[in-house]
Amino acid sequence: MGFFSSRRERRLWLWTFAVVALIFASLGLSGRLVDLLNDDTAGAVAFSLALLLVAATVLTDGLQSKPTHIEIAVAFGIAAVILMVLLRLTLAERSHLIEFGVLAVFIHAALTERADQGRGARLPGVVAILIVAAIGVVDEVIQLALPDRVFDPVDMLFNALAAVVAVGSSLVLARVRRGVRA
Repeated sequence: MGFFSSRRERRLWLWTFAVVALIFASLGLSGRLVDLLNDDTAGAVAFSLALLLVAATVLTDGLQSKPTHIEIAVAFGIAAVILMVLLRLTLAERSHLIEFGVLAVFIHAALTERADQGRGARLPGVVAILIVAAIGVVDEVIQLALPDRVFDPVDMLFNALAAVVAVGSSLVLARVRRGVRA
């Protein structure tokens, strides 16, 4: 298979690069997007759609076989906590948590797949968080050169927080799954 340990790992890295490309491509559009999403109806619809896509990403990655009742309960609990956090944040903070959370899920899944194939680094969760945090720093540095954007160290914190929440949620779901299956 060459550099990749499996077809699944290759697909996960391709999705990862697609998400990174979309994050960077959206930097030039963000002013117009924020104007559109500041409309209450459009913002609510976009936020709801984004939440559904994040849930689908996490569930398709974490629940690859029929879940047990306890796994479903834990997943709903995690989703409720994340939803409450997201509802308390501004639109910009929400977008960071959603974008970088999805990115973290893909990177963590790719690194975990690589480790499962015997070719990965130790502590894929920590490595995934560090990679997402680095991409978040690059995202903010790029904004220094864009006239309609603002460099904000707090955004870098939200990007890293998104990675911690996403990877942490994936790890909790995996631990519950292992405990139930044992």
